[in-house]
Amino acid sequence: MNKFVSRQNHLALATFLLFMFLDVALGDAQKKAPTIFQPDKGKFSVLLDGKPIGHEDFEISPAGAVWTAHGTTTLKTEKGETKIAGSLTLQPDGSPVAYNWTAQTDKTNGAHVLFANGVAKITLEMHGARPYEQELSFGAPLVVVLDNNLYHQYAVLARLYDWSKRGAQQLPVLIPQEMMPGTITLEATGSANADGKSYEGLRVTTTDLEIQLLLDPSHKLMRLEVPSAKVSVVRE
Repeated sequence: MNKFVSRQNHLALATFLLFMFLDVALGDAQKKAPTIFQPDKGKFSVLLDGKPIGHEDFEISPAGAVWTAHGTTTLKTEKGETKIAGSLTLQPDGSPVAYNWTAQTDKTNGAHVLFANGVAKITLEMHGARPYEQELSFGAPLVVVLDNNLYHQYAVLARLYDWSKRGAQQLPVLIPQEMMPGTITLEATGSANADGKSYEGLRVTTTDLEIQLLLDPSHKLMRLEVPSAKVSVVRE
């Protein structure tokens, strides 16, 4: 009986140690999973024709095996104050997992987006209306999320560009507040200057808009320019 009990104890101990080893190994694998991101936290000032009209507080950080990018923008115009908040969950390679946004004026609107296998499932919640659902297919898991007035998402975009290859690179894009899919082109433009400072330039081109991103040597977003709209977004 003692030998049988002893054998059971040895088996239980071996099983326990095996599971402990697997937990540690999986934990280390998650920690060491390669990622294109770096933690970032800060505040952007939003300028229209050189005059401040709002700001955005944001943070990009790891959350276990995924990354999250949160931002809240407050804008003040002649029409009143608008607050837009967005929260994006990303795989370490930049592929989106989920996205939530809300926009508050005199009414509150929002949406939830789930991404899987290149398909975005959107649930739109408009004030006073029943939720509306729509699916958009992109054919690839790597989709850029660029929402209106959430400028930290361009900091994410700068990480999606393949700097080792450079040149013009196209990516599928979703603008959630407009429920609009499309394509953008990214291209490094070399050294750029603004307010006496030198940056690395990255041009973002859509069918009707050109945006210039100005980055530090580690490709952190420092400034964003939309010349046609006279909009500048500057890190404080």
